[in-house]
Amino acid sequence: MLQALIEPLQYGFMQRSLVIAILVGMLCAVVGSYLMVQRLALLGDAISHSVLPGLAIAFMVGANIYIGAFIAGVISTMAIAWIRVRSPIKEDAAMGIVFSAFFALGITLITVIQKDNKIDLNHFLFGNILGVTIDEVRDTAIIATIVLIVVLLLYKELLFYTFDPLGAQAAGLPVNRLNFGLMVLIALTIVASMKAVGVILVLSLLITPGATAYLLVKRLNQVMILGAVIGVISSISGMYLSYFYNLPSGPAIVLVVSGFFLLALLFSPGYGIFNYRNEALNKLKD
Repeated sequence: MLQALIEPLQYGFMQRSLVIAILVGMLCAVVGSYLMVQRLALLGDAISHSVLPGLAIAFMVGANIYIGAFIAGVISTMAIAWIRVRSPIKEDAAMGIVFSAFFALGITLITVIQKDNKIDLNHFLFGNILGVTIDEVRDTAIIATIVLIVVLLLYKELLFYTFDPLGAQAAGLPVNRLNFGLMVLIALTIVASMKAVGVILVLSLLITPGATAYLLVKRLNQVMILGAVIGVISSISGMYLSYFYNLPSGPAIVLVVSGFFLLALLFSPGYGIFNYRNEALNKLKD
């Protein structure tokens, strides 16, 4: 068993994949905890789909695709905010409009690129953690470091804003800047996770580890820490499954983290379905 775990690590691509798995699993869980607590999963989905046109345009002009994807993600959040402020359209509807338009534009541009250049860009949609380069490891590490430092420095402010936006505003906190800053952190996290799980599946890695931890612990910092552990274990396990069974890496990671959530949903001490059933039976017996 130990030999089977060590054997793949003699290859450079597996070593790079392991680093990416740890970074992405930890980063998505920490940032995604805010999304889950605020019930803004759709926003993560909107931003993840909205980075595609920036990625495609950056590829077409020969620029850094991470920068292009990040710019597109920020523009999409600004577009959502602008529609919400300037019209009677609600935020969820604005998200749906923006992310579907950006996603359609991105798919169109990628199709044009593939037609003219005969290359495959589908790994940006579904992920390919086994194919990361040393430059992508470097870029992901830089993004993860920046995001985690910002979360650490603004933890108290983001905690207050997340649970009580009106109270935070009354206390004099710059809630608009905090909201925009959180959107930027989400966009950076999605950009960092593109090669690992792809823009289509990144929402699962953003939400599911935190949701799993939420079923097991109560405090936000505990949710972040346990969620990060679950995210890292899921990413590494999915990477090994992808290697040994020739599976697509992104879906493999998502299936593992979804399995952890299912176990927590069934057996969580506080919220587990089976525990609720046992408690009900005990009450009937009493």
